[in-house]
Amino acid sequence: MKKAVRASVFLSLFALLAGVPARAQILAGSPAKALDFPSRPLKFVVGFGPGGLGDIAARAVAQKMALSLGKPVVIENMPSAGGMTAAASVARGEADGHTLLLVSGQNAIAPSLFKSVPYDWANDFASVATISVFDFVIVTNNDSPLKSISDVISRAKADPAGFNIGTISVGSAQNLAALMFSSMAGLSIPIVPFRTTGDVTSNLLSNQIQVGFETLPGVIGQIQSKSLRALAVSSDRRVAFLADVPTMAESGIPAYSLISWNGVVVQKKTPKDIITRLNRAINEALAAPDVSKMFADLGINTRPGPPEAMQAIYDTDLVRWRKVIADAKIPQQ
Repeated sequence: MKKAVRASVFLSLFALLAGVPARAQILAGSPAKALDFPSRPLKFVVGFGPGGLGDIAARAVAQKMALSLGKPVVIENMPSAGGMTAAASVARGEADGHTLLLVSGQNAIAPSLFKSVPYDWANDFASVATISVFDFVIVTNNDSPLKSISDVISRAKADPAGFNIGTISVGSAQNLAALMFSSMAGLSIPIVPFRTTGDVTSNLLSNQIQVGFETLPGVIGQIQSKSLRALAVSSDRRVAFLADVPTMAESGIPAYSLISWNGVVVQKKTPKDIITRLNRAINEALAAPDVSKMFADLGINTRPGPPEAMQAIYDTDLVRWRKVIADAKIPQQ
């Protein structure tokens, strides 16, 4: 009888202890939580209107993610305040991985450009993955006598008052890339801001400005149609489909190396195992041949990798643009 009682107690105790790890996992909100993820459709917030480069890239990735995650991934466009409204909404949202935010180089510019930003990157966001990277490019009218960056520098130094660089608005990545070029090349020339890329292009074609700084996807059509000539690209390697166009470093400015980028973040307190699952789904989407081809046609490159790689891109840009903005004495808005 006593043996039977002892056996019963032992089995009860064993069953109780066996349940402890599972309960601990659930309480810790770690691997067990990922087993139920995603439990509903995901929302991918884009701080720009439909049809732009970031929106197109996000939709391509979202479509593939939906297949691997088994739940719809719905794009929500929130084009207000340069993407800050979208960022603030995700920063204040739930930390369960069901809401993603498209981010870009502008997020690394904003803290230095604005007196007040409605989110704090370090405290509000966790990096998930880089989606794409692409070059800035310096372009001129295809009929221009300027054939190289050396020509640009020589002409700008010979006639600084009559030589203009065009970009989109003050504080944009394109504008800051032009300021950085001007500083590194030892130039003191006007950098003229325009409202849109189309305005920059039309002023180049009418010879109102001598060169323009844009992202490669923004002017790839005009370069391919030979209405604009690409003089140099901004990264540390040539672009495969523009193999004859040198880098800035090859053109005599060795310290000049920039990329523009898009990536994904979630709310800071999102469990790491869910971030890992999202990262895997994004990397799988980027590896799809049709996505890679579509990105290449747009003039951008897929950039699969771990969350830490995207965070490193942001950290580098944050420091770089802070210095460019300070050196150019651009007033905070």
